[in-house]
Order: sequence, then structure tokens, then C-alpha cells
Amino acid sequence: MANVTTHIADAGIRGGFYNFFQAFGRGMTAYMERRSRADQVAALNAKSDAELAKLGITRDGIPAYVFRDLFYV
Repeated sequence: MANVTTHIADAGIRGGFYNFFQAFGRGMTAYMERRSRADQVAALNAKSDAELAKLGITRDGIPAYVFRDLFYV
């Protein structure tokens, strides 16, 4: 059994664009993962309605509460 690997070096401006957008994509992914608020939404969904009432929110209002600094409704 044989394994064959072909590597074609991509030099020039096309390689530069590829590397730039690849790094940009990795950076955006890391940024969005850090800003994810899914854990906050899950924690609030796990609370009872009485606990949510103490916070002054309803179950339907959880997304608005979590993202209140980003959106004005």
C-alpha cells in the first residue's frame, strides 16, 4: 500500500490573499466564540419562572435581557 501526498506551493499574490483571508476567518471565529452568550441564555432558561420574576424578566424576555447592551427595543 502506498500513500501519495502532493503539495503545490502557492506563491504570489493569490497565496497572500488566501493567507490573509484564512487568518481573518480564524480571528473572526475566535472573536465570535468569545462573545457568545449562549451560556447566559442556557443559565437563565434553567431558572424557574419565580427566579426569573425576581430578576424582573419573563421567559420570553431572556434574549432581550441577555443582549440588552446590543439592541434597543
